[in-house]
Amino acid sequence: MDHFETDTVIAGAGVIGLAVARALALAGQEVIVIERETLIGSHTSSRNSEVIHAGIYYPQGSLKARMCVEGKHKLYEYCAARGLNHKRCGKLIVATTPEQVAELEGIKAKAAANGVDDLTFLSRDEALALEPHLKCDGALLSPSTGIIDSHGLMMSYQGEAEEHGGAIAFGTSIERVEVTGSGFTITTGGEAAAVVTAKRFINAAGPFAPGLADQIEGLAADHKPKAYYCKGNYYSLQGRAPFERLIYPVPEAAGLGVHLTLDLGGQARFGPDTEWVDGVEYSVDPARSDGFYDAIRRYWPGLKDASLVPAYAGIRPKLNAQGEPAADFRIDGPDAHGIAGLVNLLGIESPGLTSSLAIADEVAKQVG
Repeated sequence: MDHFETDTVIAGAGVIGLAVARALALAGQEVIVIERETLIGSHTSSRNSEVIHAGIYYPQGSLKARMCVEGKHKLYEYCAARGLNHKRCGKLIVATTPEQVAELEGIKAKAAANGVDDLTFLSRDEALALEPHLKCDGALLSPSTGIIDSHGLMMSYQGEAEEHGGAIAFGTSIERVEVTGSGFTITTGGEAAAVVTAKRFINAAGPFAPGLADQIEGLAADHKPKAYYCKGNYYSLQGRAPFERLIYPVPEAAGLGVHLTLDLGGQARFGPDTEWVDGVEYSVDPARSDGFYDAIRRYWPGLKDASLVPAYAGIRPKLNAQGEPAADFRIDGPDAHGIAGLVNLLGIESPGLTSSLAIADEVAKQVG
């Protein structure tokens, strides 16, 4: 079995792992990313709404709030500087009952507490002037919400990491991680099985991160949380939607409700819903679309029968069980567990894509 030495090993070539690889490579570290799939972003990073979130909903002081707001500004600057495909299209959060209109005020206040001060309250008539096909009693306009080509973003992160000496080992699994006096010994499997010694180990394995943390020999049990999985199913609209902005209902317990998002070509898709599952699997049941029609028609009554077709599904990597309060991101570095050079990135669900550059900078700060 081959033996290698490097400065840093990163587990996972999703948007977070690639952003971290880029940040550390730019800082002069020799970085190897280990990815068990054969492509970048094979899981959560490529199975989401591709939305640049404003930072509206998250609890004040949470990592989700801080990373999202900071990451949003960095992401827009990054995309503009490199000509990456994105659009600051804005979104409407719509109240479809008088009771929900009162909830909009709470959402606006929560956003302001997070540093998002650009939300505008719209009356019914003002909302319909922007989106005539909408049905609502009022809405919030978020002008700093946008959409992005997530694959193009990941390719950019990958390219910059590799330009500065980073490398990705695809089709490679991590079988064992041992904490040693000088860092970490990582045993890999796959066609190119090897033993890698590194000063730093970053666990950015997305939905598999808790399982990987459990494999780290020398990490205390209370830093190995249980993983929970909440599937989000998406359906595409046949034909073109008559909207220019993203349309979101008032949020629900496990997610942001069945919302309408647009891709950069203007094609509409709806989702994600919330389906708690026991593991990572991506099948989409066509019958689940039945519940979508009622939810969507609350804000778009013009949706035609049989116009939704299954698109794809993604998994929210949760740290809370169904019915429990939503857990925050966990960026468990040396201050949390006492192991120099180790960062476990746990529960990085939405807004992870938006937060990727901010999370990468935080990791770089924690491991130097």
